[in-house]
Amino acid sequence: VQLQASGGGSVQPGASLRLACAGSDEFSVGWFRQAPGKEREFVAAIRWDGRGTYYAGSVKGRFTISRDNAKNTVHLQMNSLRPEDTAVYYCVAGPKNSGESYSSENRYNYWGRGTLVTVSS
Repeated sequence: VQLQASGGGSVQPGASLRLACAGSDEFSVGWFRQAPGKEREFVAAIRWDGRGTYYAGSVKGRFTISRDNAKNTVHLQMNSLRPEDTAVYYCVAGPKNSGESYSSENRYNYWGRGTLVTVSS
């Protein structure tokens, strides 16, 4: 499985970005991020069939994860971006069923290269 994340960039606070993760069909998919000098953290995840979504408290209500299995792509729509959202965002994929929580890195077997999101005025 090769995951390809795209869509990062540099924006001002309050703006929106849409990240895409290609190559994730038939897998549970998540997004993690790592800000400079900080530990990597969970952002959002979606069931393999799209029937469940999960969010970190810091992004709930601002970010939306969705998937289009016909196009083998998962999107992360990020609205109302804040400077604290600045980080490298990683797309990850794991099995349909797992005893691990969707927010746990241990659930995911495959990691894509990150895409940088910078939010600054």
